[in-house]
Amino acid sequence: MIVQSPPLSSTCSTKCRLQYYILICFRLQYVLVESEFCLYTASTQENLLSGLHAAFVAVVVPFAGWLLWWWNELWYAVPHNRRQTDGGAKLPPGYMGLPFFGEMLTFLWYFKILRRPDDYINSKRRKYGDGVGLYRTHLFGSPAIIACTPSANKFVLQTESSFPLVWPSLEIVGATSLVAVEGASHTRVRNFVVRAINQPDSLRKIALMVQPRVIAALDLWSQKGRVTVFNEAKKVTFENIGNYFASFEPGPVLDSLDELFKGLLDGFRAYPLNFPGTTMYRALQCREKAMAIFREELEKRKKFSVGKDKFDLMEGLMEVKDEEGKQLSDIEVLDNIVSLIVAGYVSTSLAIMWAFYYLAKFPRVLDKLREEHIPIAKKRNGDLITYEDIASCKYTSRVVEEIIRLANIAAFFFRTANKDVEYKGYKIPKGWKVICWARYIHTNPDNFEDPMCFNPDRWNEAAKPGSYLVFGGGSRICAGNMLARLQVSVFLHHLAVGYRWELVNRDAGMTYLSHPKPNDGVEIDISKL
Repeated sequence: MIVQSPPLSSTCSTKCRLQYYILICFRLQYVLVESEFCLYTASTQENLLSGLHAAFVAVVVPFAGWLLWWWNELWYAVPHNRRQTDGGAKLPPGYMGLPFFGEMLTFLWYFKILRRPDDYINSKRRKYGDGVGLYRTHLFGSPAIIACTPSANKFVLQTESSFPLVWPSLEIVGATSLVAVEGASHTRVRNFVVRAINQPDSLRKIALMVQPRVIAALDLWSQKGRVTVFNEAKKVTFENIGNYFASFEPGPVLDSLDELFKGLLDGFRAYPLNFPGTTMYRALQCREKAMAIFREELEKRKKFSVGKDKFDLMEGLMEVKDEEGKQLSDIEVLDNIVSLIVAGYVSTSLAIMWAFYYLAKFPRVLDKLREEHIPIAKKRNGDLITYEDIASCKYTSRVVEEIIRLANIAAFFFRTANKDVEYKGYKIPKGWKVICWARYIHTNPDNFEDPMCFNPDRWNEAAKPGSYLVFGGGSRICAGNMLARLQVSVFLHHLAVGYRWELVNRDAGMTYLSHPKPNDGVEIDISKL
């Protein structure tokens, strides 16, 4: 910048000269500052960018982390709490986890990594208190309310009109099966199924039918010397199921069904995506093939009038009538056979496995079982024991209840709220899952003294109301609960009177997903007495 100086005549006043010099000073100062600024920005551009990046990291990243951490709370919980009812009902306390994952990572941390599943609920109790036994969360892909007290579970399980059982896919369970139908249809189908598998007349037949395979299996195990109980129990259980449900003998058909049901069972734990290559797709294909095998047997019986003397479940469901003389349709018969096999196959095998485990760990209990069963075996003198014999064994009954309590085969039950429901001042929103956490109820010292100790004598007195949910509750309580007890009792009789065994790995670690069991599946050395 060039500042032209005015002509300095003799007539120019001192004031004029002073203004001229001030102007020059201001112009020079501007030039210096402008030059310095340009020089500064050019030389430190990289530092400025680094500073902006640091500011971004310091402000934006923590905000994004905060948003992710609280996203499910903002998306699900905040709107519901803002729309609280006139009575002030809000969501139960809790935390709903990360977007999409919810609290599944925390759940897996306790169940799969730490292998301390009860600490999952205990962590919530420590943080939020016991309250009314409800906690909000986000598990298994859905916002959910956990119910973990007897009263809260009773409320949910006995209010089916508000908390129905909803399946991700009706195809996998069968639209007309007992576990899928509701209301009057459920009552009707349940009556048919209970008569066929859970009443004394049917249990008498089952008790005699299952024993030959149990006796043969135990004899074979003793010849092998060392077996893995869970694997072997699944074999004998499925053979008995095939025999009682449709009079299938061991062979190619039963082997095919075994493989098909393994594939079908995988579908119950799979994400409900049904296209080629997915687990759900394969499970549905397995179900169709299993249904075809049973359908062929059913059509043969109808066409040639065979099966009248078989007294199996298929025949029972084909023949049984309700009060109005109506019978089940063919698809109802087939759907219920398949769903009952799914319900009983693995759960019964696990219960038998745990029987071996706990009796090996607690030999005094086994001694008392022998005192009860040896006189019966002597009285029968080699003949099969009867349903009445089993029913008379009171100590055996207590042992069975303690086995299935500690086994916690079904750790929780799922329901879905079909409307907003209020419970003791808290809201359970429509569309949310309700998870009845049965495992915590069975392992809570408030419900069972020294709950992790195997103690059949605790059943000298009835459990507290609502504290024993091994078979569910309400109208959906397992229709085959007496059948399951019977099969375990039959095993206990023949074990007690004829065999000794010990655990190969007494300190085997535990796995809790998908079902609780020792890592080795209970490997034993077994021999005859």
